[in-house]
Amino acid sequence: MTQVVFSAFDYQMMTQAIALAKQGIYTTAPNPNVGCVITKDQAVIGQGAHLKAGQPHAEVYALRQAAEQATGATAYVTLEPCSHYGRTPPCAEALIKAQVARVVCAMQDPNPQVAGRGIQMLREAGIQVDVGLLEQDAINLNPGFIKRMKTGMPFVQLKLAASLDGKTALANGDSQWITGPKARQDVQAYRAKAGAILSTAKTVIDDNASLNVRWQDLPESIQAVYQQDSLRQPVRVVLDRQAKLQNPEYTDLKLWQQQGEILTLHDLAIEVPDPFKSSHQSRAAKVVEQQFDLPSVLKQLADEHNINHIWVEAGAQLAASFIEQNCVDELIIYLAPRLMGTDGRGLTQLCGLSSMNDLIELDIQDVRMVDSDIRLTATIKKK
Repeated sequence: MTQVVFSAFDYQMMTQAIALAKQGIYTTAPNPNVGCVITKDQAVIGQGAHLKAGQPHAEVYALRQAAEQATGATAYVTLEPCSHYGRTPPCAEALIKAQVARVVCAMQDPNPQVAGRGIQMLREAGIQVDVGLLEQDAINLNPGFIKRMKTGMPFVQLKLAASLDGKTALANGDSQWITGPKARQDVQAYRAKAGAILSTAKTVIDDNASLNVRWQDLPESIQAVYQQDSLRQPVRVVLDRQAKLQNPEYTDLKLWQQQGEILTLHDLAIEVPDPFKSSHQSRAAKVVEQQFDLPSVLKQLADEHNINHIWVEAGAQLAASFIEQNCVDELIIYLAPRLMGTDGRGLTQLCGLSSMNDLIELDIQDVRMVDSDIRLTATIKKK
């Protein structure tokens, strides 16, 4: 197959389409972020982004702007146009009806319902289709969607925060706050991107945690662009093996006072009284019996709840379990310029490392300052 040679103008337009796609990073889940730019005679005649599931796709917005000028035009799309009927009609069909002459896709759609069929439809209609322009940038837009479509599992980010000597709390458990206000705002931005925030009943009870996105704590850069009611609340997933949260003494926790869906997962062997189930159901919460191993939990969240991307915030024991069971795609680690002493609580409870060959090795992808704190982005090296 002859390799396509893209022009400087092609690169410029796809870069613009990718920038448009980023407008949906806090709103589109479980759908992917997609941008589209339509040009004719090297002038932009239409552009758009997919912003929310159930709303028009990026190609539709761009075609509406282009109107009759779309005939003979070139469409730059960050993801292969869909070929199936879902909540909206196929975008490949819309491009064919508009009689565009060329479609440039950054990447093929990994969704098994599409997976090249949109490209095939376009080509069968006589439209030139070129694929692969800025593909890695397009992949970076949708790591969760792509992973779920390819593997059936969600993309998991594990957040950790510690002092420079690796402690998450003092010996007495006091931990608020290790990091500064800007780092906590940064965490809120990560939460807002995720489809779910996952923690444990212990963390929820000990910290009276809400596990939600707090508008007032988001960075000003987000507040300046989005309306408060346009940002979705991620599903809050609480691993509650012993069903402690169903106890009446915990009915006043902040977790129950916030809007948004809640899933509390308990072990199959634990019987939860119906009155507790119904009282929590009234708070938009679902009590779910679950085979209690992490891969099964993650698969259930992907399959039954269409969750692409999970943000994990919990203690040292759960962090270790995620790492040991190879359930982490990316670590987000905040390090505060503080020392908490040798009797402080450690970052993870990784045990049984008896030789240097047993160490968990990380690939550092990014290091940056968030005000006075350091944020590390890392992946775990596969052995």
